[in-house]
Amino acid sequence: MTAESPTQTVQRLFPLLAEGKNAEAAALFADSVSFSVPHPPGIPWVPEVDSGEGMRTFFDLLRTHVRAKEFDLRQVVAEGDEVVIFGRMVSEVRKTGRDIDTAFALHTTVREGRITRYHLYEDSYAVARAYCGD
Repeated sequence: MTAESPTQTVQRLFPLLAEGKNAEAAALFADSVSFSVPHPPGIPWVPEVDSGEGMRTFFDLLRTHVRAKEFDLRQVVAEGDEVVIFGRMVSEVRKTGRDIDTAFALHTTVREGRITRYHLYEDSYAVARAYCGD
């Protein structure tokens, strides 16, 4: 049996999250995770994360506070264990009913079949406006 590529591992994440299978999504992560989602202060869905279990907490909080509306993967760039995904997402902040419409880049690393890095870059100003208002 051929081992899954890092790209295949990362791409398995998105359907699981779309289906609300947060435990299964978190199981794709290693015991130790480098996590970064730059965000404005007070955003309740971005906790401190350093493990696969922390990723589950993040996914649970995200689902509690934000409703995904559109998710479009536009490009995948992979070299070795590094996988960078570019796309666009639209999500509704449940508290305010406002949308976050942002391009994003997700930089991941996969080692021994598990995701060890999750660094998401998005428009933090759009996040702040949707959550806090103008």
